[in-house]
Amino acid sequence: MKKQTTDPLPRREFLKTTSAGLAGLGLLPALSISGQAQSSGAAARIVLPLNHNWLYNDKVLPNAASPTLDDSRFERVTIPHTNKLLPWHGFDDKAYQFISLYRRHFKLPPSMRGKRIFVDFDGVMTAAVVSINGQRLGEYRGGYTPFSFELTPHINWRGDNVLAVEVDSTERKDIPPFGGEIDYLTFGGIYRDVNLRVVSSTFIENVFAKPVNVLKDDRRVDVRVFLNSQGSSGVPLKVTVELRDGNQVLANTTGELQSLAASHYDFRLTNLRSIQLWDLDRPKLYHVHVRMESASGLLDEYQTTIGFREAVFREDGFFLNGRHLKLRGLNRHQTFPYVGQAMPARVQRRDALILKNELKCNVVRTSHYPQSPHFLSACDEIGLLVFEEIPGWQHIGDQQWKDLSVHYVDAMIRRDWNHPSIILWGVRVNESRDDHDFYKRTNELARSLDDSRQTGGVRYRYESELLEDVFTMNDFQIPLRPPNRPLYLNTEFIGHMYPTKRNDNVERITEHTMRHARVHNQLASDKRYAGGLGWCAFDYNTHSNFCSGDRVCYHGVSDIFRIPKPAAGFYKSQCDPKDEIVLEPAFDWARGDRNESFTIAMICSNCDHVKIYMADRLVAELDPDRKEFPHLKYPPFVVNIRSAFSGAWGDLRMDGYIAGKKVISRTLSGKGADQQFHLEADDRELIGDGIDATRVVMRVTDEYGGARPFATGAIALTITGPGEIIGDNPFSLFGGVGAVWVKTKQVPGIIRLTAKHPTLGSKTVEIHVRRSTPVLI
Repeated sequence: MKKQTTDPLPRREFLKTTSAGLAGLGLLPALSISGQAQSSGAAARIVLPLNHNWLYNDKVLPNAASPTLDDSRFERVTIPHTNKLLPWHGFDDKAYQFISLYRRHFKLPPSMRGKRIFVDFDGVMTAAVVSINGQRLGEYRGGYTPFSFELTPHINWRGDNVLAVEVDSTERKDIPPFGGEIDYLTFGGIYRDVNLRVVSSTFIENVFAKPVNVLKDDRRVDVRVFLNSQGSSGVPLKVTVELRDGNQVLANTTGELQSLAASHYDFRLTNLRSIQLWDLDRPKLYHVHVRMESASGLLDEYQTTIGFREAVFREDGFFLNGRHLKLRGLNRHQTFPYVGQAMPARVQRRDALILKNELKCNVVRTSHYPQSPHFLSACDEIGLLVFEEIPGWQHIGDQQWKDLSVHYVDAMIRRDWNHPSIILWGVRVNESRDDHDFYKRTNELARSLDDSRQTGGVRYRYESELLEDVFTMNDFQIPLRPPNRPLYLNTEFIGHMYPTKRNDNVERITEHTMRHARVHNQLASDKRYAGGLGWCAFDYNTHSNFCSGDRVCYHGVSDIFRIPKPAAGFYKSQCDPKDEIVLEPAFDWARGDRNESFTIAMICSNCDHVKIYMADRLVAELDPDRKEFPHLKYPPFVVNIRSAFSGAWGDLRMDGYIAGKKVISRTLSGKGADQQFHLEADDRELIGDGIDATRVVMRVTDEYGGARPFATGAIALTITGPGEIIGDNPFSLFGGVGAVWVKTKQVPGIIRLTAKHPTLGSKTVEIHVRRSTPVLI
């Protein structure tokens, strides 16, 4: 294996500590959810968040990297940062396609002299030319994978240092996913975290901790430690590897390195009998801690998180820890309204919670690129499986383009190989043509880096060449084609074949829901289908030739604000009633919003019986429709509108029963009037770091809280306290709903956001902002 000199680092898991006595810095900072520092003791490594005090200009100036450039009039920004704030729809993607300039001034204490200094970027869209004190360090091409540059030789130890980043956010044909057409937008800016890393001349570059034989008594963890060495570090070195459950050490091993010639060193942790498995309902996590010492003392420490689980695709489906599991999930784009991809940790993590807890998915695909480390960590913590893939969409470029894609395979796997949630590496450009030599390289590389996971490669050609382990297939026809390979996973369906807005008529929103149910019913009919991931979880921005005319693809079961459409109710209804009792109508209550020939009303529920009342009259008793959906565990309920919903008009009440007991009730108003205005924040406490943010949802409902999809109105927003509004203001409701995000400023206090509806009055939400740890550099 080739020895690395710079690294795509899994920075989510560095032990972020500092040696005692470092002037002006004090104890080690370990990152919180917001990227701020927390004390965790003394060690030889320092990882400092570099997300504050950036200076931004939307044009690159002459001498952009020069320390003497006057940047006093630049805009002061925090990271994550989008190069251009945009409306949520109807914008021109050329608005963010330009080259911009970011500069960061910092000073380092003389006590750090003798250490090696790196700057680590988690993601910059799309290419970044990085300089320090006027010295160009290089260009990194690619917006979805991390990269690092060593600053050590160029540090000014007597005064100010200037880090300059020229960010090219154009769609460059030499950089994947570009070169052809792509059905999504990439946006621009330094949109993921930046850190400054201070280490010894020899340090731990990466750790791959691989659980082996997890279902047997002789289970173990094979630990591969990658070192980066410059100069003499006083070998021999002692390396100690520990498996920890909290503060308890469960196993350890120590080895002595007599030379540093190898690219990596292998260790084994054994005698692991009382280990709890990582599973969907109990995602138990452990820590692998690596410590490296020389005769003169501690050189470095590194910690990563793992879980013990066996995840494997077989001819008769997917198995987790020896148990057959039908995969049921959705694809996710990590883009958001207004800021593109530049959302902080809390908001990225929220998407995982929505997929798991609100949509009841057990798997998500990171379409079509490696996604936020914060999102993946949340998947580890809550028990949500992940299919992660390299950037791309149909197009394959020239040899240099392919070489970059191979690099992205390497960077993706090295960044994420310790995530227990990841079950499959996607090593093929989404829906691309066959290319034997190219995909032979990507598969061989993936298997050489990580032989504990299978590979997949998403295609739409049924007879395409299979070089991967799992045949991952986008099949948009109904009924689906039968599996034609031993290991078969459906990775997209519905989507662009049936885009649906929340304010479409009842016919379309019902059929949208019905199509998702039909596909999952077929997937459940045959064990050879490992499962399926619908297209897609959330509506998303895209290019003009793919959208509905306003730069939005309305393919999601939830809208671009993550607010569910009726089709989301189907996914939600497939959970066990012990988890949540669900009763979700796939229609809105109105007699005149359908063609006369359309006679279907659909209710998604995990109840076993439903009674329907119209104007307090019992008009229908329903059992699950097992004739149309015989393979679903919780089939939807279907009723003929014309025969059941006749007579005097009024409110519609649906009562759900399990084992003869009424367990849930929903009522839809027959008045046809907007009655209530709601304002709800996802979080009531944030961190005052100028980065943390939360979504605030606006809804108009009937008197029972039911959706009013044709409700409109320009919502006027006002804010007081240490926060700012990210979004359109005023906001025009779409489908009766909408959302903005509230971002903190760098002071504590109480944010009060007031939203005023033209006729339904005002609502106010309070968000408490707690004091953040001070910025150290």
